[in-house]
Amino acid sequence: MDIKEYFTRISYRGSYDKPDLATLTDIFQHHVRAVPFENLSIHCGESIELDLEVTYNKIVRKKRGGWCMENNNLLSWVLKTLGYNVTLLGSKVYVPEYDAYADEIDHLLLKVVLDDKSYIVDGGFGMAYQMWQPMELISGTDQPQTPGVFRFLEESGVWYLEKVKRKQWVPNQSVSTCHNVEKEVCRRVYLFTLQPRDIEEFRSCNAHLQTAPDSLFVTKSICSLQTADGVRALVGWKLTEIKYNYKDNMDLVEIRILADEEIEKTLKEKFNITLDKKFVPINISRLSLF
Repeated sequence: MDIKEYFTRISYRGSYDKPDLATLTDIFQHHVRAVPFENLSIHCGESIELDLEVTYNKIVRKKRGGWCMENNNLLSWVLKTLGYNVTLLGSKVYVPEYDAYADEIDHLLLKVVLDDKSYIVDGGFGMAYQMWQPMELISGTDQPQTPGVFRFLEESGVWYLEKVKRKQWVPNQSVSTCHNVEKEVCRRVYLFTLQPRDIEEFRSCNAHLQTAPDSLFVTKSICSLQTADGVRALVGWKLTEIKYNYKDNMDLVEIRILADEEIEKTLKEKFNITLDKKFVPINISRLSLF
């Protein structure tokens, strides 16, 4: 594994000799705009492995993306290589349809300590809840970013991440199936503690999420990528492109349903992904990703 090869993959040409917040933020933003959040392997007959070298080869050399345990494990290696103080954390993702957090840890994120301040770095959540900058780990303080206003709330050692959403302008409303588009202002994202984790603790979760019949990742094929001004996502056959703060504090949401013959071209042109095996889109879960 070679850090310079990784930087070429994410088109990062900045300095990296000083492990400071500016460098961390710059590398992080390049990562989320170059490496998709995706679970396409599951729907190509491939397995998702947690071995770091396998992940490196997949994301850096094959120019694929990955889900949280791949993206953030790779980012952890990158940041440790550059001299950052990095700790793996585990979280439970909020499911709005059930108004509940997951029973077990199902998401990997990173804590980075810089100048006696702690930051959460999460390059593997994807979709419209992907942070664009490291977030300082402080409770009750709004942290505005381009995607919206994020904040942490801490209660009895448990930390909660939430995002304040803008209203959405959806020109072709008829194809939208967003969850409570107008009603939802503040959306819970996940909860976590500061208990340090090892990647080995995520092996059962990694296996479960790609095999359980009711897993969101088994019932939906997902590929999302952050852009210069928003995010685009292909879920099943539905391509959604969002431009943040398009006008009047509203996000522009454009939706199109693709035909089967458009999928491969769209993955290449919109996400820079070329798959080795035949991809079978799926979207049979009622759970919302937006």
